[in-house]
This record gives sequence, C-alpha cells and structure tokens, in this order.
Amino acid sequence: MTFGAQQTMDGRPPKRGRARRLIPLAVAVWAVLEIWLLMMVADAAGGLTVFALLAGGVLLGGFVIKRAGRRAWKRLTDSLQPPKAPDDAQAPGATGSTGGNGLTMLGGLLLMVPGLLSDAAGLLCLFPPTRALLRKGLQRGVDRRAAAFGPGPLGDAFQQARMHRPDGKVVQGEVIRDDEPPAPRQDGPRLPR
Repeated sequence: MTFGAQQTMDGRPPKRGRARRLIPLAVAVWAVLEIWLLMMVADAAGGLTVFALLAGGVLLGGFVIKRAGRRAWKRLTDSLQPPKAPDDAQAPGATGSTGGNGLTMLGGLLLMVPGLLSDAAGLLCLFPPTRALLRKGLQRGVDRRAAAFGPGPLGDAFQQARMHRPDGKVVQGEVIRDDEPPAPRQDGPRLPR
C-alpha cells in the first residue's frame, strides 16, 4: 500500500476544479494590488502614514476578534447552563445581538492582514448594514450548494450520511440520534458532596 496523491479508478490523478486552479492566481493578483496600493498611499502621504494605517488595522482587528471571541464564549457558557425562570426585569431575547460572530471575526482578521483592500473588506464585514447583506448572500450561496446534494433545506443535507465502499458504490443512510439521556447508575456507593 502506498500513500501519496489520490488517484481515480483508471490510475490518473483526479481533475482539479475551476476554483482550485484560480485561487492561487487570485491570491497573487490580490497581493500585487495590495502592495501597489500601499506604495501609492506612501508616495502621496508618506511612509509614516502607511505604517500608522497598518498598525491601527492590526490593533483594531485584534480588539474586534477579542470582543467577538468573548461574546461567542459567553453564548457557549450560557447555552450550557440549565434554563432559568425568566425574570420580570429582563424580557426574553433582550440579551443583545442576534446571529453569529463569524462575519465579525472575519472582519477582524481582514483588518489584521496588512493592506488597504483587506482593511476595506474587513470594515464591510463589521458594519451592520453591509454585514446583513453579506450574511444574506452567503446564506443563499450555502442553500444553493446544499440543494445540489439533495432535496429539502440545509438541515436535511447534514442529516444524511454516505459510506463509500471499496468497489466505488455509495450507500446512503440516515443518522439517528438517541435524545434520551442515559439512566444514572445506582449500583455504586454515594459520595458525600
């Protein structure tokens, strides 16, 4: 048995998709454009201004990622706590922002990447109106991709499992979870609390 590049049944390596061929070219064009833009700004405003812009982007991006990470951690710990009775002082759903922190963290990461185009893209991910537009566009793209795999909404695509057999046949199945918690064991001695 050898370990190496994947091969198809006829011994040839699989074809690369269009996106896998274009991504290295897009990254190279983006890097050249970022460098050119930084040089133009340095020529117009000076090198110290460019350094201040880059340092400010790193600091702001770090702050945004730290804040979004703390918010995500708080949501996680709140979801693991047992449910509480709703207080009269706080209405349900009044905990703050809705939605995930994915685009916020992506915006912070783009701010930390050196360059003015990445900073502009990061700011688009941070402002609520443009973030909502980006979220809707990404959701449509994910739904379109999920529709190619089977009928139904995105949730149905994640509930189906496929097992590839050595002969190349695909056996479809469904994942079944037991939602009942396991019964506590009563055979051991109880420890004092």
